[in-house]
Amino acid sequence: MDQSNTPPDHRSPPDGAGRRVYEHLRTQIADGTLGPGAALPSTRALAADMGVSRTTVTTAYEQLSAEGFIVTSGGRVACVASPLAAHPAPRPARRARKAPPLSEFGRRVAAIEMPAAVPADAGHVDFLYGAVAFRDFPVLAWRRAYQAQLLRHQERLCYAPPEGDADLRRALRGYLARARGLRCDAEQIVVVHGSQQAIDLCARLLLDPGDRFVFEDPGYLMARRSFEAAGGRAVPVPVDAHGLVTSALADDRPARLAYVTPSHQFPLGGVLPIARRRELLQWATRHEAWVVEDDYDGEFRYGQRPVDALQSIDQDGRVLYVGTFSKALSPQLRLGYLVLPADLVPVFRQAKRLADRHAPLLEQRVLAALIDSGAYERHVRRVRRENERRRAALLEAVARHLPAQAHVGGTAAGLHVVLWLPWLAPADEPAIAAGARRKKVGLHPLSPLFAHGDADPRPRGAGFILGYASLDADAIDRGVRLLAAAIRAHASG
Repeated sequence: MDQSNTPPDHRSPPDGAGRRVYEHLRTQIADGTLGPGAALPSTRALAADMGVSRTTVTTAYEQLSAEGFIVTSGGRVACVASPLAAHPAPRPARRARKAPPLSEFGRRVAAIEMPAAVPADAGHVDFLYGAVAFRDFPVLAWRRAYQAQLLRHQERLCYAPPEGDADLRRALRGYLARARGLRCDAEQIVVVHGSQQAIDLCARLLLDPGDRFVFEDPGYLMARRSFEAAGGRAVPVPVDAHGLVTSALADDRPARLAYVTPSHQFPLGGVLPIARRRELLQWATRHEAWVVEDDYDGEFRYGQRPVDALQSIDQDGRVLYVGTFSKALSPQLRLGYLVLPADLVPVFRQAKRLADRHAPLLEQRVLAALIDSGAYERHVRRVRRENERRRAALLEAVARHLPAQAHVGGTAAGLHVVLWLPWLAPADEPAIAAGARRKKVGLHPLSPLFAHGDADPRPRGAGFILGYASLDADAIDRGVRLLAAAIRAHASG
C-alpha cells in the first residue's frame, strides 16, 4: 500500500537515552511502583537523576502520554493515568479452538504431499535436478547490462504492464522463432515468475474443480500438484522411450487440458515424434482441450539441432507454451514466459496483474539487452558445450563404477539423466538414497514422479534422477563412486 494507516499522533518509542527513561517509567507503572494518580518527577529533576538532558525526558513523557500511561497538561505535574488506561485487563488464557476455516482451494493445498527437501551440507555431491553451476552464469555480461539499465533515466518509478516489458517480449519473439521454431506475436507473450507461476496460472484459469487433466506418468510433480490444487483430477497417461503414449488418450474420458513435455519428457527424456505430436493436437481439437507445453530445457540438445516446439505446428490455437530462463541462466532469477493463443491473452494478463502486478522490470530489461546483443545466444551455446562435457563425464563414471546391469536413459537432451538399477526394486529407492546421503551424495528417487509411486504396476527397477548441470567432472566421478559404495552396502545389509 502507498499510504500508512498509522494515526498521526502515534510516535515510535524513543531511542538511546530516551528509551532508557521511557522503559524506567513504564516498568514502574507496570509493577505498581507508580500507582494510578501518582505524580511523576519534574522533567528537570528526573533529567538530573538519570544523567540525561531535559529534552530527552520530555520526549519520553510525550511518548508515555501518547500511549495513555500518563496524563500531562500545561502548568501541572504529570501523573500516572487511571487504572483502565495504565493497566489493561489481562488477556484471558487462550482456549483451544479449531483450526481457522480454509477455502476449498486452501484445504486442497493443505492436503498436498510433497517429498521433503533434503538440504545438502558442505562437501556434498548433490545430483539435484534444476540446479545449475554458478560459474556458468554470465557475470560480466550481466553486470554490464544491469549497470546500463540501472543508470537508464526514467521520468518516474511506477508499476509496469502485467504482461511484461515490451522490449523483452519483442526480443523473445525473435529468439523463440530462431531457437525453438515458435510462431507468435510479441502480444501473445506474458512474462512470469518462472515456469511454476505459468503452470499455476494455467491451472487456475483453465480448470474447474472436478475437471480432468491428462498428465504424463511419470511426470513433473510440481505441475501435477498445481493442477490438483485447482481441483483437477489427474488422468495419468503412460510414457515410453518416445514420450507420451498418445494412443492411450481415451476419447471416452474427455479432459480439459493435457500437460506435456514433448521436447524432453520429464523425467525419462523421450522426444515426442511428429506423428504423436499431430495425434495429440488432433485429440485436443476434438475435445476442445488445451495443451500446456512445458519446454523446460528444450535449448539443451546434444549432437543435433534442438527439436522445434510443439507450438510450431499448432494450427488451431490449442497450445500454451511455457518457457523459462532457469536452466540457461539461473533458477534464482525467477523469470519465465508464456506464449498464449490470442484468445487467452486478456485473461492471463488480468490474472498476472492480480497475482503480483508484474515480474521484476530491471531484470527483464537486462535480458532484453542480452538477447538483442546476441550475448544470450552465445551464452546458451557455451553452456550447452559445458553440459555436454558434464554429461559425458557422468556416463563414463557410471560405466566405470557401477555394475554392468546399470544403465542410463534420457541422454540425448536436457540437464539430467535417469539411472536405472534393474536388479533392485522401486521400494529400495529410499534406502539407497539414505545410504548415499550418509556418504554425502544427494540422490533423488524416481518413484515419487509416478502416479502410483513405488507401487506402480508396470514392471521396472529402481530409478534415480541424476542432474549434472551444477557439478564438475571430478565431483561427478566422486559422486558416482560413492553411490556405488552405497549400493554395495545396501546389497550386503
